[in-house]
Amino acid sequence: MSNKKTNGKYVALILALVVVAGGLTVYLTRQSGQQAQQAAVQEPMVENLAGSTQTTQPSQASSAAAPGTAKAATSPSTATEGIAQPSQAAQAPVERPALKTALPVPGDPIGAYAMDCLSYNETTRDWRVHNGVDYAAEAGTPVCAAADGTVYTTYEDDTLGYTVVIRHDGGYTTRYSSLDEELCVAPGDEVTLGQAIGYAGDTALVESVMGSHVHFSVSCQDQPMDPAEFFSLG
Repeated sequence: MSNKKTNGKYVALILALVVVAGGLTVYLTRQSGQQAQQAAVQEPMVENLAGSTQTTQPSQASSAAAPGTAKAATSPSTATEGIAQPSQAAQAPVERPALKTALPVPGDPIGAYAMDCLSYNETTRDWRVHNGVDYAAEAGTPVCAAADGTVYTTYEDDTLGYTVVIRHDGGYTTRYSSLDEELCVAPGDEVTLGQAIGYAGDTALVESVMGSHVHFSVSCQDQPMDPAEFFSLG
């Protein structure tokens, strides 16, 4: 009888150990599965992190470029300022170096300089700017260089007729138009104050109503200049 009880206790103990071992096996299996799952989850996260970092770097580069882009966006205003400076420089008074000058012909002015307002042109019957002064002169009257200089070019202008252009020291350029076809100078000639360069004519088509005369204009450093100011230099 006692042997049966003892055997029963051993059987119960063995069954208990089997149950515990089974439970431990299940527990270890679950833990192993969870660890494997966590490892499987963590690996993609690392890959995603790396991918995210790579993606972020370009975006950071874009962000780093963004200030440059912002500067580029503001650069038009800078460019505008840069453009405004030449404009301001153009509006600034131009230095007028001294120069000995004289009228190209002794005639009276019959057409005034008008670059800051419109003047009526009787030939074209409209209002327009006038970049020079027209001097009355009988046909054939000698037209003289208004200052020492070098003949830059001679040509027949479509609207102002035969023209002589002379460059002078100090950045001055004088232009003589509505001349007779017979000119006294050629490009490259050195001329002196009062030297004849041509003769008064009536070849300016847009000023034909004036008859024979000389259209005289001046520029300083490529900017239009009132001939009255030019003659005041000398």
